[in-house]
Amino acid sequence: MSTSTTISQAPRFNARNIVSRLGLLLVILIFIVVMSMLSPVFLSVANFRNLFIQSTILAVLAMGQTFVIMTRGIDLSIGGVMALSSAIGMGLALHVGVPGPVAILVALAVGGLVGLVNGLSVTVLGITPLITTLATLSVARGATFAYTNGSNITPVPDIMIAFGRGEVFDLPYSVVLLILLAIIFQFVLSRTVFGRSVYATGGNEVASRLAGIPTSRIIMITYIICGITAAIAGLILTGRLESAGPRAGVGIELTVIAACVIGGTSLFGGAGSIVGTLLGVVLISLVSNAINLLGVPPAWDDLVKGMVIFLAALVDVYRRKFARA
Repeated sequence: MSTSTTISQAPRFNARNIVSRLGLLLVILIFIVVMSMLSPVFLSVANFRNLFIQSTILAVLAMGQTFVIMTRGIDLSIGGVMALSSAIGMGLALHVGVPGPVAILVALAVGGLVGLVNGLSVTVLGITPLITTLATLSVARGATFAYTNGSNITPVPDIMIAFGRGEVFDLPYSVVLLILLAIIFQFVLSRTVFGRSVYATGGNEVASRLAGIPTSRIIMITYIICGITAAIAGLILTGRLESAGPRAGVGIELTVIAACVIGGTSLFGGAGSIVGTLLGVVLISLVSNAINLLGVPPAWDDLVKGMVIFLAALVDVYRRKFARA
């Protein structure tokens, strides 16, 4: 290999590369600086602890959604899966006497099963992801209302309460679980054949199939992952609220998708990372936190949050254009 070729392949650490890699992080840092001037309690340990705890559910959901979006799919059923999986698991524990750990496994299995149905509908039946997951959202939510008669299931087992509120070394179990999942998922996407297949399938499904990648299987697995993470999020919420009900996760789908997109996961597939998604979650969580600290009236909550998300996405678009220039 010639010297000129080696030089041309070396990474260029110029301004464009720096902006491309750190754009969203810079937005977050600027937001933190501004909020520290507007609110005296923003930088307190208690506030940041509360911020991380509150963002756990969104982060778990967004990591699972990242896999699906990277294959040019989308999963709108996650809110319904949260409700259905936790309700069935806790119902079995309360009314049938199933041990808590088994109830948790059943809840995870329900989430994985709904994900499998989504994956089969998309890959085998050829139904578009939007329609498929809208349907399963409605079915899951309706099934939860029917199963619970529209009321919450309580009390939940002690192990489930610990799952949502327990701590180890002064860290909530949910945060520890989030960190473990993030490490595993990032490793899977960046270091495994499956992860490379996810990128390839999202980038060009036809070419990937011709290259021998089992694209249908890859897509199905991503929906199963998304279903299981939705079940995990539902269990965390159940433990935190000490009840499981049909209204869990209502309306959370769009916020999850926004976090993924802001974090760099392309709706056109083939691009994204767990680290980027978590940064997107951090930004959205900071916005929600700022709304509470600044005393923004509830009627303006969604409006302000939507505007900030739009502006962050717009900045990211121009950041990408600048990086490619």
